[in-house]
Amino acid sequence: MTTLVHGSDTLTRDALTVLQPGFVGTTAPDWLLRRIGEGLSSVGLFGRNIVTPEQLTALTAQLRAERDDVLVAIDEEGGDVTRLEVKQGSSFPGNYALGSVDDVELTRAVARELGRRLARCGVDLNWAPSADVNSNAENPVIGVRSFGPDPDLVARHTVAYVDGLQGVGVAACTKHFPGHGDTNVDSHDALPRIDVDLATLHARELVPFRAAVAAGTKAVMSAHILLSALDPHRPATLSPQILTGLLRQELGFEGLIVTDGMEMQAVSATYGIERGSVLAIAAGADAICVGGGLCDEDTVLRLRDALVNAVRTGELPEERLADAAARVRALATWTQAHRARGASVPGAAVQEGTAPGAEIGLVAARRALRVTRGERPYTPITGAPYVAAFTPVANFAVGDETPWGIAAELERLLPGTETGSYDETSADSVLAAAGERRVVAVVRDLHRHQWMIRALDGLLAARPDTVVVEMGLNEAEPRGALHIATHGAARVCGRAAAEAVVGTGA
Repeated sequence: MTTLVHGSDTLTRDALTVLQPGFVGTTAPDWLLRRIGEGLSSVGLFGRNIVTPEQLTALTAQLRAERDDVLVAIDEEGGDVTRLEVKQGSSFPGNYALGSVDDVELTRAVARELGRRLARCGVDLNWAPSADVNSNAENPVIGVRSFGPDPDLVARHTVAYVDGLQGVGVAACTKHFPGHGDTNVDSHDALPRIDVDLATLHARELVPFRAAVAAGTKAVMSAHILLSALDPHRPATLSPQILTGLLRQELGFEGLIVTDGMEMQAVSATYGIERGSVLAIAAGADAICVGGGLCDEDTVLRLRDALVNAVRTGELPEERLADAAARVRALATWTQAHRARGASVPGAAVQEGTAPGAEIGLVAARRALRVTRGERPYTPITGAPYVAAFTPVANFAVGDETPWGIAAELERLLPGTETGSYDETSADSVLAAAGERRVVAVVRDLHRHQWMIRALDGLLAARPDTVVVEMGLNEAEPRGALHIATHGAARVCGRAAAEAVVGTGA
């Protein structure tokens, strides 16, 4: 039994301080406000908590009325992963689109405008950007969330994104350390394993993270992945060798280490969320992210009590928990100072928001398009077409709430456009539904789905004037009368593609 240096109240507050929980609803429940008053220092927001910017602003004000230094975090990558616009689709293209343009000033401008929107709504910690090098094209969870497969490209755009966010007072949380790109398993479902040597890890996975640390990223999020060359026994989130030895000591990172969602199966299925949280803090993590799935008071109390008991039994050094809590408070102080500075200049946020302006996302999406014409001259579609959306199962990070595709944008340009969504379909079904209309086939990661390839083969054989729009990884050869690669499925990517289909943007 360890002798506690501080009283139980301090220990309990520290245990609450290191938690970043979620909740259900568009206003803060009473239990959450009560726990904030008792020491809870962070709250994580998801799509279920957001309806409009005005509602979000009121929600963050409600949280800060209880405690003005509470950290309000969100998983807002832009592109396919959006919480601000979960019901509409994002106004900003994601990392893959930005990486395909490879203009770091554009990436910085997009991140700055996204950061302004978050800051105006009272959000001050963004669990972004993804610094994963997507070296495995079969990756089911990263894909378009990465800037690309080249470490140096990912590094320079990660730095630009961090600069853009933090320049407007929103702390960046660079993820998923030490790199989730070379996996073919989604850590939401199981534990991915990367078996490459240390030289490969340093030349590939770690390059963007070194750059982000050097650029001053305020936070880093750990990955629930096993890297046998670094630690053959525990995933990165629970590994002292990776979090303390590599990230803290070798890379020199002094900011906040946040875990990926503790309820994800890669950790919870083996360790459980309570033991997983204790091991993560002991390994060097400072904040426990939980709430994507488990988002109730009982979860918060279970984790709080697990941390307190681990200190009392000697499993978790009290100094380590106190250090983690201190890092959370230090980041809260930084964000609070930025909020105060912004509030001291009346109208500053509005004035700043005009340059480069809210249209920067559409500008970036248009620049990211890659349009390839077929062998025959392309005739732009002028009559209402039929849009066939070949829809794969969405990964957990993206979710299935957010609309994607180009049908809505084509309907705006060509009223009367019809659409159908297909899963494991045949070309015959599409042709029967389309009738005499021109067909626009929308795919997502065509190279990963054999059923999609077969359906598209049949469709193009019967209707060679079909337009193909790829909204995932652009790995398959261009096909169709017109092939449009959007490099992501954000709403603005759909709008840019629709413009190309009708001939106004190609």
